[in-house]
Amino acid sequence: MNKKNRRNPDEQPIEFDEAPEVEVGERLQKVLAQAGFGSRREMEEWIAAGRVSVNGEPATLGMRVVAGDLVKTERRTIRVGEREHAVRILLYHKPEGEIVSRDDPEGRASVFDKLPKLRGQKWVAIGRLDFNTSGLLIFTTSGDLANRLMHPRFEVEREYAVRVQGTMTDEQIAQLLKQGIDLDDGNVKFEKIEDEGGEGFNHWYRVMLKEGRNRVVRRSFDALGLPVSRLIRVRFGLVNLPPRLKRGMTAELGEGEVAQVLDWVGMATESADAAAPQSARKPPAKDVRRPRAATGRPRTPARGRAGQTKAGAKR
Repeated sequence: MNKKNRRNPDEQPIEFDEAPEVEVGERLQKVLAQAGFGSRREMEEWIAAGRVSVNGEPATLGMRVVAGDLVKTERRTIRVGEREHAVRILLYHKPEGEIVSRDDPEGRASVFDKLPKLRGQKWVAIGRLDFNTSGLLIFTTSGDLANRLMHPRFEVEREYAVRVQGTMTDEQIAQLLKQGIDLDDGNVKFEKIEDEGGEGFNHWYRVMLKEGRNRVVRRSFDALGLPVSRLIRVRFGLVNLPPRLKRGMTAELGEGEVAQVLDWVGMATESADAAAPQSARKPPAKDVRRPRAATGRPRTPARGRAGQTKAGAKR
């Protein structure tokens, strides 16, 4: 027998590691959110409900799409990989007596009725304000941005001016700041409480917390026996309510201000990587970047390219 063909029976066959599977494309819910359809959670619900198709076939949860795929929903159709619209951010000074919803069985006035019309996109509300609360509302065309600013893991600061019936004691202030107060849906703790003074039975406070549970400020003061008679949101994250933005009016941020917000949530780097050639892209980070906590009094963004516009005015 030729020595070259001899084989030692004790030798074990060499086993080669299989090449790791490379995930191709982006998850469908992420693509839809980035295109401004809504948050990723909403897109997952759409997919599960059969409201989305890819290349004519019903979409499934976990599906990935690549450039050229045709994604269709009930209202819009997009081609993956086509030039995306620039992210837009709109500030709105919500008055009392409006709901933050497109559908209301009671037929009440909606904040969406007052916003500038869009073509091929839609405004996504970043957080909500209840019917009797006024102040800063932020809208964007990026569902991904909205998700990052609203998700509890980012702990984005919300600041409010609160007028209550009565005056807080030092013990009540200490409780909200240190131990927190137990509500039906869990404990809530305030990050800051400042006494702004008042006259007669009403007293003003400036408060800040890092969550956006439904009516959390009102419920916290109610639990202390101090009903809220007026509530105004004056800051969300690094964006203040502009002093000159009157109730019922909108102001759109300029490109530089939008870039500042995207950088703050870690989206500016991702956008740059997505636009770069495959060979030049940076490896993905293990953890999603967490927004820096605001220090001191954040700068109020200057008036955007649209300036202040009458709510509902055509642009």
